[in-house]
Amino acid sequence: MKTSHAKDKYTGEPTKRRLKVMAQNSNHHPLRNYGRIIKYGSSGFFRHIWLSLAATIVTTFTLIILFATVIASIVLSSTADYMRQKIDITVYFKPTTTDEQLSTMKATMEKDPNATSVEVANSETEYNRFLNESKDEEILNTLKDEEMKRIMIESMQATMRIKVKDSNNLDSIKYIVDNDPLFIEMIDPSKMPTYDVNGTQIATITSWANIARNGGLILSGIFLTVSILVIFNTIRMAIFSRREEIYMEKLIGASNSFIRGPFLVEAEICGIIAGILASIAGLVAFHLLSPRLSGYGIHIDNIAGIINSQWVIIVIASMIILGWFINRISARLAVRKYLR
Repeated sequence: MKTSHAKDKYTGEPTKRRLKVMAQNSNHHPLRNYGRIIKYGSSGFFRHIWLSLAATIVTTFTLIILFATVIASIVLSSTADYMRQKIDITVYFKPTTTDEQLSTMKATMEKDPNATSVEVANSETEYNRFLNESKDEEILNTLKDEEMKRIMIESMQATMRIKVKDSNNLDSIKYIVDNDPLFIEMIDPSKMPTYDVNGTQIATITSWANIARNGGLILSGIFLTVSILVIFNTIRMAIFSRREEIYMEKLIGASNSFIRGPFLVEAEICGIIAGILASIAGLVAFHLLSPRLSGYGIHIDNIAGIINSQWVIIVIASMIILGWFINRISARLAVRKYLR
C-alpha cells in the first residue's frame, strides 16, 4: 500500500485517472489511439530537441553517403560502358586493297558473335575522311593538287572498323585477323590493329567505380552504426525521463504498442526530416558538380535524365522512406531493449 500511495503521490491522481481512461478507450477508439501516439511522439521530439537534432544530423549524413555511393557507382559504371561502346577496333590494310576484298573480309568478320558492327573504307574514302577532319588550311591547300592527291591515296591504308560487345574478350576477333588467308594477305604490316585503345582508361574508371561503391558502403555502414547508437541514446533518455508515466501505463493495462508508439514516432520524425535534408543536399550537389563532371568526360546523361524529370520525386520519396525505415528499425530495437 505504501508503494501504491507513493506512486500516486509522485504522479498525481489526475495523471493516473487520465492514463486509465486512455488505456480503456484505446481498445474502443483505435484512430483516437493512433492520434495520441503521434501527438506524444511529436511532443517527445521537441522535448529532447538536442538529441533529436543529433539523431537527425547523423541519419542525414548516412543518407547523403548512401546517395553519393549510388550516384557515383552508376555514373562511373555508365562512363565505362559508354567508353566501351565508343571503342572500335581498327584493322589497317594495304592501299591496294580492292572494294571486293574489303566486302569479303567484312562478311567474314560479321560472322563473329562479338562483333556488333563492321565498317570498311578503301583508300580514297580514308583520304576524304582525312580532309574532312583536317583543320590545317595549309595542308588542305597542298592536297588540292591532283598529283599530291594521287600520291596520298596510293599511300593511304584501307581500314576496317569493328565495334564489339565485350572489349575484354577479343580472342575471336584476333583469331580471324591472324588466321584468315585474305586478312593475312591484305593486312598492312607497318601498322598493327588497334586492339587496346582506351583499355587503360576503361580499367581505371571501372576500378574507380568499385572503389566508390565499396568505400561508400563502408562509410555508410560506419554512419549507420553511429546513427543507431545515437537513436538508442535518444530513446533511452526519453524512456528515462518518462519512466514513471510508463510504469503507470503498464499498471493500468496499456498495451505494448501504445507504450512503444510515441518512441517510434519520435524516431520516424527524425528519419523523415533526414530524408528530406539528404535529398536536398544530394540534388543540389549533383547540379553544382555535373558541369565539371561532364568537362572531365564523365558520362552523367543517365542520372541527369532521371534527376531532371518527374522521376526525381521517386528519388526523394525513396530517400525519405529509407530514412524513416532506418530510424524506425533502430528505435524498435532500442525500445525492445529498454522497455523490458
